[in-house]
Amino acid sequence: MRRLVILSVLLQAVFGTEIFVGHQVLRISAADEAQVQKVKELESLEHLQLDFWRDPVRPGLPIDVRVPFPSVQSVKVFLESHDISYEIMIEDVQSLLDEEQKQMSAFRARALTTDTFNYATYHTLDEIYEFIDQLVTENQHLVSKIQIGNTYEGRPIYVLKFSTGGTDRPAAWIDTGIHSREWVTQASGVWFAKKITTDYEKDPTLKAILEKMDIFLEIVTNPDGFVYTHKTNRMWRKTRSRTQGSLCVGADPNRNWDAGFGLTGASSNPCSDTYHGKSANSEVEVKAIVDFVKTHGKIKAFISIHSYSQLLLYPYGYKSDAVPNKEELDNLAKSAVTALTSLYGTKYKYGSIIDTIYQASGNTIDWTYSQGIKYSFTFELRDTGLRGFLLPASQIIPTAEETWLALLTIIDHASKNLY
Repeated sequence: MRRLVILSVLLQAVFGTEIFVGHQVLRISAADEAQVQKVKELESLEHLQLDFWRDPVRPGLPIDVRVPFPSVQSVKVFLESHDISYEIMIEDVQSLLDEEQKQMSAFRARALTTDTFNYATYHTLDEIYEFIDQLVTENQHLVSKIQIGNTYEGRPIYVLKFSTGGTDRPAAWIDTGIHSREWVTQASGVWFAKKITTDYEKDPTLKAILEKMDIFLEIVTNPDGFVYTHKTNRMWRKTRSRTQGSLCVGADPNRNWDAGFGLTGASSNPCSDTYHGKSANSEVEVKAIVDFVKTHGKIKAFISIHSYSQLLLYPYGYKSDAVPNKEELDNLAKSAVTALTSLYGTKYKYGSIIDTIYQASGNTIDWTYSQGIKYSFTFELRDTGLRGFLLPASQIIPTAEETWLALLTIIDHASKNLY
């Protein structure tokens, strides 16, 4: 293994790509609050370079952490010395990345139409943007492309608009890929886009929705981060903005919104994966959505899609108060999860962010809810930790198919309960 690590360092020096040979993902089970605090101590040891996929929050909630090879023994000894149980979820992260790259290379043929596009593999930003242009060309009666801004590094930020005509109509919004390493979300977004164009005339529910509302879909919400996951570091989560006075790059775009900004559940350390940014909306990718939502003024449902954990969440995340229409949101979440589970039996939990997972300030849907968007939801897609952010491409289509049933349930309810 040590020989492999030396080889990986040499490869990294040559190709500039981060290698994860010998990195393991551990699932830690904290039995009580004292053990949660011990794991938080580990989290604060920066030299270990731990990457928490699921944070230490409270007893009973699984804690998933990617441990770099040089830290594996230290972390295991620490856990064992405090009687904290753990299991190895992923034995070697690099072997999964190699598998992923092999699969992508095998299916990289350029599609001439969206019918021949391969929805069962992961794609680069260029391939997704090419797909977007093809979809618009093929469906000009229904689909248009809007540029809502540019990223920190100057890339265009695109949103697809699905509309059967008319002006000043209410709308639903879906975004995927705000955290760049959550590849199943962008891949699902591509599938959703095609699904809308394929089904809008033959699915009575979708047809009824599009007769009353437009649908906006932002497939790659964090383009800079997404490119970085393909070219340099597959595990990158944040944006790629620079913070004055720090060598660390990026902010967490799901802690950057103006809803409880900077409170608990976000970090003020620019090196942290949950760094909230220097101020609310400091990330141009977030500001682009904020400006769009405010200018549009009639978005009635807002759905932000993440992975992983199999959850459907509604506000609040930054405070423990119940939202005024909690009962309605809870019933709607239940219906959406029931629809999702009906296809493949995939089990989801649902509830408010703070009650279901943890306190998270500055998140997307707390802000959209504060803007009067009553139907604000966040999904955490497959799986529950077996592969985490490295979900095999074979699960893209099943994940998208089941999630679509839940999305339709939410948007249909919004279209029938316009306010």
